[in-house]
Amino acid sequence: MDLAAIRAYAAAAQNATGAGSSNPLQGGEPSDRIDFGSMVMDAVGETEAAISTAENLTGQAATGQAELVDVVTAVAAAEVQLETVVAVRDQVIKAYQEILRMPI
Repeated sequence: MDLAAIRAYAAAAQNATGAGSSNPLQGGEPSDRIDFGSMVMDAVGETEAAISTAENLTGQAATGQAELVDVVTAVAAAEVQLETVVAVRDQVIKAYQEILRMPI
């Protein structure tokens, strides 16, 4: 499993249990709170870096400077990260559409 996914799951679990934050109904400021937007931006940035690495290794393999195994591993890792980001995006859109269908 990829390190970015593990961090995202850990952050989501921490936010779900309320660890590290105070009760917002009591007027306290949350401490060490990770917002969803920054978590998504971090995941997108890491995915972009993985894709860039895979592209660089592909170019190096074409000139004989990189091993094919390294290229395949980098491309597979980038693909898994991209699929994870797309799956999260799809779930966010699905949740938003569900909210829009709620009666007022």
